[in-house]
Amino acid sequence: MVVGLDIGTTKVCAVIGEKNDNGTLEITGVGTSPSTGLRKGVVVNIEATLQAAASAIEAAEMMSGREVYNVWTGIGGSHIDGINSRGVVAVTGKNREITDEDVLRVLEAARAVVIPMDRQVLELIPQSYIVDDQKGIRNPLNMIGVRLEAEIHIITCSVTSAQNLIKCVNRAGFHAQGLVLQSLAAGRAVLTEEEKELGVALVDMGGGTTDLLVYSEGAPYSTTTIPAGGTQVTSDISIIKNISADTAEKIKLEAGSCWEGACGGGEDILVPGVGGRPPLSIPRGQIEEIIRPRLEEIFCMLRGTLDKLVLSRPLGGGVVLTGGGSQLLGAAELASEIFRLPVRVGAPLPVGGLVEEYQSPAFATAVGLVLEGCDRELQSGMERSGKARERGMPLFGRLTEWLKREFF
Repeated sequence: MVVGLDIGTTKVCAVIGEKNDNGTLEITGVGTSPSTGLRKGVVVNIEATLQAAASAIEAAEMMSGREVYNVWTGIGGSHIDGINSRGVVAVTGKNREITDEDVLRVLEAARAVVIPMDRQVLELIPQSYIVDDQKGIRNPLNMIGVRLEAEIHIITCSVTSAQNLIKCVNRAGFHAQGLVLQSLAAGRAVLTEEEKELGVALVDMGGGTTDLLVYSEGAPYSTTTIPAGGTQVTSDISIIKNISADTAEKIKLEAGSCWEGACGGGEDILVPGVGGRPPLSIPRGQIEEIIRPRLEEIFCMLRGTLDKLVLSRPLGGGVVLTGGGSQLLGAAELASEIFRLPVRVGAPLPVGGLVEEYQSPAFATAVGLVLEGCDRELQSGMERSGKARERGMPLFGRLTEWLKREFF
């Protein structure tokens, strides 16, 4: 059983995945809970956050009939930063054949960048390898060469933000198996391998932040966070129309649009009066006039970031919108106009199980956490199995393996 926990600014999503008898992963439980303990992706109220996490996991447990102990937790926010780095080493294997040790050494050389004391490495993702000036190599193992280079993408986060998030999960009664970048998990759930190869920009529209993750030639190339999201849209409606935030959120979800004609016209929106006052009638067009400028601002900021990137080729995969904010009517059309690229709204690709329950952009990160957690647990299990076999091998066998690696 693998559990993904997406702790966002406006809601917490929990998704439980299990492997069936055929070894295929299926989603068996989904739970959500309102979140009030985060601001722009950073924990500001531990008690409120842990209660929201516990409620979401409890709802998922009720649906799946299983009890949760361990979770893979998503992390995001404006404190996330991504940089590209390169490392170079000389190949030391017999006959200049590249071994696991050479790959590990070049990755260590690439990650030897100076980061502040208050930050930590969250993800280290190899992009490609270069063997004796031969570029674009995905797996250099067993190749012959003298010089090995690695290009990697390093994602860092605030140490205190990560510790507070883990503390919330632990105090809620669960064990955080690991932290995974939210946009990376969302990309795992909604992007196809073809889109990643062609180059694609994933825009994860959350409540407090909007994350941009750019893939180039199949690997993450750039990570950026804009400190604005769906809550800013709600706040705009609330302030301009002088209504409560809860009412503004309801209007945004039920009648909100950012593209002319996307909502199909219709009757005016009736807003309940406060303190016994009569209901207030608001034309749908006025809501669009409030929402569109804010989304235009967010998309323009993201486009400015894209324009500064030096990519090897244009983004052939276009732009993929996901997250709760992407469900706003007309969001794809507005984004296509601003980015001048093909745009689609990305929901999690079918995994199995309760497809109708999770196939929504709002669950992209949580489903991606389950998929990513499953992959990492499998990889960790294989590494432990390999070490166990080596420890259990007789001395003569281990000596033979060493001789093969060094001299044959």
